[in-house]
Amino acid sequence: MIYIKKLAFQMVAAMTLFGCNASGTDHAEAAQAPVRSGNTEALAAVRTAAIPLAQSAQDYDALLRSTQGATRILLGESTHGTHEFYRERARITQRLIRDAGVNAIAIEGDWSPTYRVNLYVRGLGNDRTARQALRGYTNFPSWMWPNAEFAEFIEQLRTHNSALPAKQRIGLYGMDVYDLFEAADAVVETLGELDPAAAQRVKAHYRCFRRYGRNTHTYGEAARRPQASCQDQTEAAVAEIRRLPVPASPEVAEAHFAATRAAASVAAAEAYFRTTYAGGNSWNLRDQRMADTVEAIADHVGRVSGRPGKVVMWSHNTHSGDARATSSAAEGELNIGQLMKQRHGDRAYLVGFLTHSGTVLAAPRWDSPGRVYDLRPALPESHSGLFKRTGIPAFMLLLKDNPQLREHFSRPMLQRAVGVIYVPHAERQSHYFDAALGKQFDAAIFFAQSQAVRPL
Repeated sequence: MIYIKKLAFQMVAAMTLFGCNASGTDHAEAAQAPVRSGNTEALAAVRTAAIPLAQSAQDYDALLRSTQGATRILLGESTHGTHEFYRERARITQRLIRDAGVNAIAIEGDWSPTYRVNLYVRGLGNDRTARQALRGYTNFPSWMWPNAEFAEFIEQLRTHNSALPAKQRIGLYGMDVYDLFEAADAVVETLGELDPAAAQRVKAHYRCFRRYGRNTHTYGEAARRPQASCQDQTEAAVAEIRRLPVPASPEVAEAHFAATRAAASVAAAEAYFRTTYAGGNSWNLRDQRMADTVEAIADHVGRVSGRPGKVVMWSHNTHSGDARATSSAAEGELNIGQLMKQRHGDRAYLVGFLTHSGTVLAAPRWDSPGRVYDLRPALPESHSGLFKRTGIPAFMLLLKDNPQLREHFSRPMLQRAVGVIYVPHAERQSHYFDAALGKQFDAAIFFAQSQAVRPL
């Protein structure tokens, strides 16, 4: 398997770059001869099954029917910097909210800055525009959520929520694990309004981090020694909040949930940085914690709204697809898509997004400014290479509903994954991995040509 999965420790502690570790349903199956993109039968099957996307209101009618009954819907992306992926995920999410009862969104972003956006879409907080609300995302990559496409979606979500009672408003939450010090501050601040005595006890637990100067790199290096770890303190803080009763008022219940999940974010970040610097499997820890956050979100919105919790997740394909259908399975790695399938079966629905060529916003290295790159044409032997040959500029495949099509893509082919880093001169080695698309996703959306996302 060839993939990018680098750990970058300069300035920002350890962050996993995408990254495709992915492998099929089992290691033996992944070793089968890969499907050749020149396969005329597969090409014909795609042309027959493809549902063209024409930017019409009916584009996703079939997808809505296919997702019927799903309570966990994962919307992927094969890059973190493509306009079409953000735009279409927004369109699909709006339909799912309006027509399928989805009542929460979880994104591959940190808890604290995303919760600021959550307050905005609920008509709360001090921000007056989506652009202001998105200013909380100050860490690299600066464009992943503060971009024009996501800002437009946020404004639309706020408008939608403004017509609803508080308990029915759609929440937007972060599920990633890098939020340590900001989340700790948020716990103490929110608890100060709910239970000042508990806030002081939690604040005392978090004093353990003071010696590390709010530097995750310093903490991660030190925490390789168990006696220097703050693990016990972060877990004690979580336990402290869990002892508090859940308020009946929707607004106060939301604040209680914010404190609970911010504390969980501190614990997840502590575990992530400690594990990473100790050389452990931080990828699995990260995706397990993200999956647990999604379950907590579903429980919360279900309890407050009185309706079943239905959550849409926005994350990279390497998180959203089922890892068992990719070459990462042989590496012992899992992801959110796999965990959702294992926990919810057919009630988890996974959608992948692919593109062939165009432009993409990415950085040349970790913590460097992003810039617009020409996205190289996908390799002919890849999924995108095959899809390009259909001659259809944009289309959707409902793999779950088409056994014949799934069979054509039941063996591994190359698939591209670009995260926040793009290495075009070594693209084959850095950005391609093997995946059996028919087992990785329930549906796939393809654009022959795509544009870079527009940063704010």
